[in-house]
Amino acid sequence: MLIYGVSLMSGCLIVGTIIGKLIGHMVGIDADVGGVGIAMLLLVIISRWFMDRDQLSALAQDGIKFWSAMYIPIVVAMAASQNVLAAFNAGTLAFIAGFLPVVAGFLLIRPLAALGGTAETEDAAKRAAQGAK
Repeated sequence: MLIYGVSLMSGCLIVGTIIGKLIGHMVGIDADVGGVGIAMLLLVIISRWFMDRDQLSALAQDGIKFWSAMYIPIVVAMAASQNVLAAFNAGTLAFIAGFLPVVAGFLLIRPLAALGGTAETEDAAKRAAQGAK
């Protein structure tokens, strides 16, 4: 059941947020510094700890695995939207500084993939392309 992972994820998020705010306070800023990342690490460590000791049922393990997999894309999407809003509010230079690396990353996908490809994968890609025509 998927509900089993929610309590563990919620607990990790609460603890991570508290630790992140404490770090922010120690640094001298009024913000959560790394709380979500700490929560993700806690989720991985605690769920693995329970699974290694076989203290969870199969349903609970499936629920925790599901929410662990869902947690990362959700957090990345939330952080990305906050960064875009901050860039728009900070001005044009901040937006360009964030936009250019993204464009460069997209443009480098094909050259980097060509560097890492093998003859077998290239042959398979050619056969797939011919079969699609």
